[in-house]
Order: sequence, then structure tokens, then C-alpha cells
Amino acid sequence: MGQSSSTAAVASRRDTNLSHRFKFKSSFSASSPIKGGGDNNAEDFMVFEAPDYISDLPDECLAVVFQSLSSADRKRCSLVCSRWLMIEGQSRHRLSLNAQADLLHSVPTLFTRFDSVTKLALKCERRSTSIGDEALAMISFRCRNLTRLKLRSCREVTDAGMEAFAKNCRSLKKLSCGSCNFGAKGMNAILNNCASLEELSVKRLRGITDGAAAEPIGPGLAASSLKTICLKELYNGQCFGPLIIGSKNLRTLKLFRCSGDWDKVLRVIPDRVSALVEIHLERLQVSDAGLTALSTCLSLEILHLVKTPECTNFGLTLVAEQCKLLRKLHIDGWKANHIGDDGLIAVAKHCPNLQELVLIGVNPTKISLETLASNCPNLERLALCGSDTVGDAEISCIAAKCVALKKLCIKSCLVSDEGMRALATGCPNLVKVKVKKCRGVTCDGAEWLRASRESLAVNLDSGEVEHLDANASDGGGGGVQDNGAENPPQAGLNQMPPVAPSIAGGSRSTARSTSFKARLGLLSGRGIVACTLRRWSSGNGASQS
Repeated sequence: MGQSSSTAAVASRRDTNLSHRFKFKSSFSASSPIKGGGDNNAEDFMVFEAPDYISDLPDECLAVVFQSLSSADRKRCSLVCSRWLMIEGQSRHRLSLNAQADLLHSVPTLFTRFDSVTKLALKCERRSTSIGDEALAMISFRCRNLTRLKLRSCREVTDAGMEAFAKNCRSLKKLSCGSCNFGAKGMNAILNNCASLEELSVKRLRGITDGAAAEPIGPGLAASSLKTICLKELYNGQCFGPLIIGSKNLRTLKLFRCSGDWDKVLRVIPDRVSALVEIHLERLQVSDAGLTALSTCLSLEILHLVKTPECTNFGLTLVAEQCKLLRKLHIDGWKANHIGDDGLIAVAKHCPNLQELVLIGVNPTKISLETLASNCPNLERLALCGSDTVGDAEISCIAAKCVALKKLCIKSCLVSDEGMRALATGCPNLVKVKVKKCRGVTCDGAEWLRASRESLAVNLDSGEVEHLDANASDGGGGGVQDNGAENPPQAGLNQMPPVAPSIAGGSRSTARSTSFKARLGLLSGRGIVACTLRRWSSGNGASQS
């Protein structure tokens, strides 16, 4: 019976290993006594060496081992022997290369070794000359099974290079390109040849012609398989409109900082695309007309409205009333005050499945927050950032009503230690609290919250001034210097209340200004010195121990 090539290779390696494990050597000792009157003949004996089990491993098993290692460890393993070098290259499916112009001469050697690559990243520095059409065509010829391609700053690649690539790599499923100079023809070549394309990400594509003469992009053969489209910083992104509208199975649409009026494109989407689940709109010219169109996407679960000042409570209310499966909602109002209580109350009434809510530059009051807490029992993640209306009363409402809340982020809000005390007894499922740039929250308040709920992770970042304030007050009010003597109390330090006062109504700005002036006063005198000495003392003590 004949043997397969793999079995024969293993048997050959086993025979070779056996010859190395058992070595027969000849030894003669002139001083050894002669026994039985025999002659002084050489004694043959056998020396046993440690077996080499790795050499018995089939190539496939060794490849699995290599795949579980990091990239650096794989490189080290490839230097062990020629066999490991070959297996490591053939089992590597992901490769990232510096796509400078001189890469052209190394392409044949590189892809002879790495002949199984399916995920390739070609990145070039901004000030360097990138690879051109010839190198990209050569790579595509040797990597016909490529499923993912990432191009970064490959400015020398033109439409011709993308056309050659698309004809050779028809199994492509994901394309991400940024800061490239090819245009609509190259993009259409990808869409017309790569029928399995599922994800498309385009950023700063400079080859697209401006104005009415711009060639439309899509839909192509890839329209039936595309599930995710992400467009970033495109000067004329509306030329992707035919692709977006023609992608009937599209589930995720992300538009970031693309110029032009997008209401026209959004109006047509619901009639052609019915499976949209996730929509991101950031710094776009989109108004309530666009939100009205999106409100008919009944399967919508994730919505991000970031710095779209023309969107108001009216548009958000329409979305909330129709898209009742909404799970995640991010709103950055950009301090425009066009979205507030009315829109949030509509979300609370019609979206009971809401799990994550992020409000930045939005001014919700206790009324809307209480409605959200009461009507959204699955709310687990809440972020309130840059709000002029969120204070201790609002945090107390959240603590009392949001039973399922697990993560809470508060940034640049008028919250004090009193709000932290409310969290100590509320939100039974709370796991993490992050407080940043809230001047009313002191280190003592955060420490008290940690002590009250040991399982709760409290992250406080109140800024440098607040940090020095806390240390200075500790040093002035009975702190210890490096010589062990107590500091005399600073004037006015022992008069500071342990909890910052709750700021409400029209007195917020006055109280905030007074508190800030008090902190500046604390920076003078020996408070900072005591803080520095204490740090040095603790550092020396730690080094001595």
C-alpha cells in the first residue's frame, strides 16, 4: 500500500530523529582490568538522548500553534529552522506592510513566502512616496484569495490600479481606504467585480470630482451583499447615493463630516432599504426632514446624532414614535438647545427597550430623566456630559429610579458630593461610576462612595486645580510633614464645608465663581509645600521598605 505525502514526510522525519536519538560509540580504556582472561576489545555502548517530539508534529499542527502566538513571537519562531520558516509563512493569514514605493521589488519574494494571506494592510507615511498601480496589481495577482484590504495614504494608486486589483481579487469582503487619490472609476470597479463585498469604509477619497459632473458610484454587483457603509470626510459624498440606495440588505450606515445636503439622500432610503439597524450621523447638513424619513425604518436599533444642530425635538419625537426597537441613542446637541425634555420624554414613552443613552451638550431636567428611568427598565448605560441642568437633584432621581443601571458617566455637570452620596444607596446594579470635570465633586466624596460600596469602581478626574485643592486642604488641616510635626491649621481651611453646596436655579454661576475663587486661595501658602513634602516622604518610605 502506498503512503500519502504527509504520512511519508512524518515517517521520514521519525527515522531521521531515531538515528539522532540513539548513537553507537566505540570506547577503549587501557587501564581497565581484563576480566575472564579476555582480550582488551572495544566495548560498544548506546547513549540515549532526549527525544525531539516537535519534529514528529505534522505541519498542520505546528501551524495551529503558530496561529495562537503574537506577531513578534511568530517572527522569532520563523528563525528557528527552515521548516519553521516555511510553516510560519504558509500559515500566516494577516499581513501589514509599509507600502512605500520600494516595496515593488520585494513583492515576489514576500508573497512567495506568505502565499496564504487573506487580510492585507498597505500603509504609507504621508511624506513618503507610496506604491503605485504596478505593485498593487502584482500583489493582487499573487493574493487572489484576499478577503480584506486596507489602504492608507497610497496616493500613487490610480483608477487603473484599482481596476486590476478588482479583477484579480473577486472574493473581497471588506475594503477600507483612506487618504487615497483614485476616484469613482476605481471604486466602481470594486463594486462591479467584488460581488461578495460586505463592508465598505471610505475616508478622504480625493479623486472624486466635485460638482454636478461627479460620476455616481454604485450600485454594482456588490449592492446585494453590502451590509455596512461608512463614509468619512468626503467633499462630495453624495455621489455614493446610488450605492446607499441600491444596497437593499444594508444594515449599518455611518456618515461623518461629509459636506452637502443629506436630506435628499435620506428621503429615498426608506423606500429602497428596509433592514437598517444602525445609523450614525455626525457633523452633517441634515434636518428634521431627514429624521422624518428615517423614522420609517422600523427596524432601527442604534441611532447617533452628533453635532447636527438642525435636528430638533420634532424629528427625534417622530423617530421615537415609529422606531420602537431603539436600544442605543447618542445625542450631541452641540449646546444648540434644539433637543431637550420634549424629545427625551418621547423616547422614554415609546422606546422601552432602551439600554444605552448618551447625552452631550443636552440640557435634560429632572422631569425627562425621571420619565426615562420609569419607562426604560432596561437602561444599563447612561452618560451625561456638558449639561447645565444636571445637578444633585437629577443624580438623586437617577439613583432612586434607574434600578438596572450598571455604568454611569458624569462630565462637566453641576454635581457635588451630595450627588455622590445619593449613588451610595441607589442603583443596586451599578458597577462603575466615572466623574470628570465636575468641580463640586471632591476626592473625599469619591473616597466616601468607594468606602460605602466596595464593589463599585469610582473613577474621579476633577482636574489639576481640584486635585491640588484636595491635597492642600489635607496638608493644612492636620497634615503631616516629613519631619513628623503637625502643621498649624491654615486660616479659612477648617471653615470649608465637607460637602460642596448643591447649586440650583439662578445662583449656580455665583456659587460656582465663589467656589473657584476659594480654590485659588487655597493654592497659596504652605498647602502645596505640604502636599509635595508628603509625596516625597511617602516615596522615600516606599523605596526604603
